[in-house]
Amino acid sequence: MKNFICPFVSIEEFERYKNQFRVFTRDDDKKVFNAQIIDFKKGDVNGDGIKDNVFLMGNKPYGDESPFVDNITLIIQCGKTQRFTRVRLENDAGYNPTLFLGNFTKDKVEEILITIDTGGSGGTIYSYVYSFLNSDLKKMFDSDRFNDEYEYSVMYRDNYRVDVISKTLGYKYTLDIQYKGREYLSEIYDKNGKLKEPIEGFVRPLGGLYPIDFERDGILELYAAQGVSGRYGADGLGFIETVLKWDGKAFKVDRQYVAIFGQEY
Repeated sequence: MKNFICPFVSIEEFERYKNQFRVFTRDDDKKVFNAQIIDFKKGDVNGDGIKDNVFLMGNKPYGDESPFVDNITLIIQCGKTQRFTRVRLENDAGYNPTLFLGNFTKDKVEEILITIDTGGSGGTIYSYVYSFLNSDLKKMFDSDRFNDEYEYSVMYRDNYRVDVISKTLGYKYTLDIQYKGREYLSEIYDKNGKLKEPIEGFVRPLGGLYPIDFERDGILELYAAQGVSGRYGADGLGFIETVLKWDGKAFKVDRQYVAIFGQEY
């Protein structure tokens, strides 16, 4: 595999485009960075039957040793016309930005999934899905919008229980947190299992977004993961797991679960 950047893309092809791009800063188009190709995939994203080149460009201000990248820009090159389309991302700085091409709709054309680690202590990400069908760019998914749209409350209850409520969907999940151990529980509950004082937790922003073909029909769904925290961010209680499916207009919730951490048996 050392002769390939990714399947079906040679190093020679990768290098050919390496110096063709300039990435401008958001504040002033007169300021230019020496952009690097951070990731590169090849696939038919505009639906004309010819494979296109899809790039993530960016600047590495701290050198190649650092995973931090800023001025991250999506560039699509039409395989037929060789024309380039540049797309600026709303959140264009972070760590380990990656590209994925796959079919999330029934049009049998590949869409573009971008994932960027924010670098925060909560292990959260920025993520976008774009359609470029007929060379018409449309944003299908935006992590900021997802975080705003799905609201939760996390409330500790007596008897070592925590209620996680999805306000948007009208679901309630009850977690048994006895697995957290005696030392943890004794800080929160008295010897009778009563809360010493009211405690609220929270659901963290999107921490993972994964393309999975759950139905094995050639159409991908999005598996979204969000951490559930207790008294502070590192006080993990489990994960909200949401499966999103494209309905022709938007990614909608197909099903949702809450998973808890296991303990030694």
